[in-house]
Amino acid sequence: MDAKLKSITIKLASVTVFRAVTESGVIKKLLKFLKCDGQAEEKIELYCSFVSELYKNGCDLGKYMLKQVLEDENEYVILHAEKQEVAPCMIEAVKKELEIFSEISRISSKDIAKIEDFDGFLPSFENTNVDFEKEYDKKIDRLFKDGYGIYSKYYMFNIRGGEITPLKSADPISTFDLIGYENERQKVIDNTKALIEGKPAANILLCGDAGTGKSSTVKAVANMFASEGIRLIEVQKEQLMSLPVIMEEINHNPLKFIIFIDDLSFNKTEDGFGTLKAILEGSASAKANNAVIYATSNRRHIVKESFSERDGDDIHRADTIQELLSLSERFGLTIQFSKPNKELYLRIVKTLADNIGLVYDEKDLFMRAEAFALRKGGRSARGAKQFVEQESARQ
Repeated sequence: MDAKLKSITIKLASVTVFRAVTESGVIKKLLKFLKCDGQAEEKIELYCSFVSELYKNGCDLGKYMLKQVLEDENEYVILHAEKQEVAPCMIEAVKKELEIFSEISRISSKDIAKIEDFDGFLPSFENTNVDFEKEYDKKIDRLFKDGYGIYSKYYMFNIRGGEITPLKSADPISTFDLIGYENERQKVIDNTKALIEGKPAANILLCGDAGTGKSSTVKAVANMFASEGIRLIEVQKEQLMSLPVIMEEINHNPLKFIIFIDDLSFNKTEDGFGTLKAILEGSASAKANNAVIYATSNRRHIVKESFSERDGDDIHRADTIQELLSLSERFGLTIQFSKPNKELYLRIVKTLADNIGLVYDEKDLFMRAEAFALRKGGRSARGAKQFVEQESARQ
């Protein structure tokens, strides 16, 4: 091994703040190759193992390292995210480690692939020259927009096994895909803007008829503001008991979060009722300062209640009824999504048909769209989409 590669190998061993980067698959295999003092056959095997791992991640060592560095969740970036002071010794360590990564990005594939007593073919790779210190400064400057760790890689999440887990195939829906309900959607947009700007933002209940685009609105708005620091975490009703833990985990994160609860309704005995109530009331132990709750429901009053329960033996029955019915009132903003009238329904049909280039006679299309709605039990935005998809398949 020449002196330059030996020097880099020693320097990589000293990396502290970005230790996770040196322990990532590609760099770990590169180090194993560089440290090998064995015969040519062993070195070739280790080199090719390193290149094979790199090929799985884009063939470019410099770009791979940059991605790892920018997404790394280390103490330095966490301190910046929490607006805490960073010790001078850590600042110096970060600077030196970034210089090491820059130095590696300037080495050619041919220089690394030199193996004594072997002059046969070895696979090459790309290596983009990167100024890591400059790029990382940009990262810190945009920390409150781009985040760090998994939140810099993904925009939507759900809860699995009690852990916040990224949705790698998240719904890409855009506000441009939604037709109608402009006033209702604008209220969600304005509230989300307030959250981004650090202004008071309300928890929102989107309620109304099925198929009117309530869930799509929440996801589309989250996608709309992803580059501005919005992340969406979807929580199922049966996971509401874990909300305080989730809120605690994201509370010091530099990003802003929409906690999304879809199709929400309760029986009065369900455990999540009290947890959600505490969070909506702003309990200090349950609420994160950088999060809002957006919930959808087909019911204006979220809690299901039977007539027999109203005639029960509770001495303070009126107070109990009010407690159950008032959960929805604890949302700061309630937005009603009603079934579209004929004019809106047909406008949605026509716009969707035009968007996919459907060939049609308008009078005939509208007549069949109305017949489709009749068979489905009523007009809805979802029904309009299903009808147009059916027409597209038929053509």
